[in-house]
Amino acid sequence: MILTFLILIFLVVYLFLQDPRFGKAPAGERLAKIQKSPNYKNGKFENIHFTPQLTEGYSMPGVLYEFLFKKKPNRIPVNPIPSIKTDLLNLSVDQDILVWFGHSSYYFQIEGKRFLVDPVFSGNASPIAGTTKSFKGSDIYDVEDLPEIDYLLITHDHYDHLDYKTILKLKPKTKQVVCGLGVGAHFEFWGFSPEIIIEKDWNEKVELDQNITLFTAPTRHFAGRGFNRNNTLWLSYILQTPTFKMYLGGDSGYDTHFAEIGQKYGPFDLALIDNGQYDVKWKYIHNLPEDVIQEAKELKTKRLFPVHSSKFALANHPWDEPLKRITELNEKEENPISIITPMIGELVGLRNENQQFKRWFF
Repeated sequence: MILTFLILIFLVVYLFLQDPRFGKAPAGERLAKIQKSPNYKNGKFENIHFTPQLTEGYSMPGVLYEFLFKKKPNRIPVNPIPSIKTDLLNLSVDQDILVWFGHSSYYFQIEGKRFLVDPVFSGNASPIAGTTKSFKGSDIYDVEDLPEIDYLLITHDHYDHLDYKTILKLKPKTKQVVCGLGVGAHFEFWGFSPEIIIEKDWNEKVELDQNITLFTAPTRHFAGRGFNRNNTLWLSYILQTPTFKMYLGGDSGYDTHFAEIGQKYGPFDLALIDNGQYDVKWKYIHNLPEDVIQEAKELKTKRLFPVHSSKFALANHPWDEPLKRITELNEKEENPISIITPMIGELVGLRNENQQFKRWFF
């Protein structure tokens, strides 16, 4: 009976993992290209420096026990997240603006082109329905609210950045996809034409337009869906026009790459850096607020937009702690950085350095 039970569990898990939401592992020519990458070693991608999943002194059973049985209060907001519904369909493409959708999803326009980054509109950041639901009020946008997208940028293939349901709905609206090595396998499996998929390694260049250049850069994180780990590449982007520079950071822990990026591409007009879902227990793969301040300095950015918060509870901190802590830490700096903290849906002027934002999270 025990053997039968174990076989049944195995079959259920196996069949569940065949669901298309898990995507497809790289194979064939794509895998051959991956194997030539200097960042692919011993059958997987690796960070620049050794990166343990957990900080020294902590264990996975202990972390899981705390997350399941010692949850902190206020992880999920009692009231709906405040938001503004901007009409993106009738927004002139000549306006250089950005609109945040919560967590790490955002839309922006620059030089007459429309970009969408890590969109998650399904209300869930997990392959298991109902387990990691978005906060009330944070899901006022859907794919139907978006115009055609010139460039869909994906930083990595975790479920809170690459959402199967959202991507399927975006298919008829997306002209080009840019992602890390291996991530294109998911898109092809989901019916996207290989001709519109651009897969890149770290430290590569893509001429998107005569006025827009995209560079890829490292982050300190990991990737993979299902039981596959690090078979696809995680990255960040530097977007450059003749008069503007943006750092589009993916998930990362602090490391030397921030200073190197700042030295090579900085100074930046705006940097979007993940600041949320953190814990000292996994500080190597997700920034603590103190790290974000230091990274912004090293990137030499005029303005900082802390993202990766205010939509999902993926860590044990209160939902509003990331924005509160980074605001308070920045105010203690001798030379504070201009921090952008818009509400979900609020228009951010990319070139409006004097724009002020309400502290809606206090």
